[in-house]
Amino acid sequence: MKPEIFAYIFIAAGVTYLIRLLPFALVKGEIKNVTVRSFLYYVPYVTLSVMTFPAVLTATGSVLSASAGFAAALFTSLRGRSLFVSALAACAAVFLTELLIL
Repeated sequence: MKPEIFAYIFIAAGVTYLIRLLPFALVKGEIKNVTVRSFLYYVPYVTLSVMTFPAVLTATGSVLSASAGFAAALFTSLRGRSLFVSALAACAAVFLTELLIL
């Protein structure tokens, strides 16, 4: 194991700790600005979306079948269906698309 790996680990830990510590150290009271509050409210959702969406497009054999699965899941979820139904629709769309491609 290379010795510089420990430096990388400590730097990553320090940066992660600072990111979590700085808001508590800089902001003493309640945030009253509506724009800042709404921005902070949506940060977890945007972060999850940014991490998940590229994985959705590369999870199957082709981008076309992945896009079909994503479209099916999006359509069923916008129609008010459950997560289970959306997942089933996405799986079916990917399966059928992969069958048609080959």
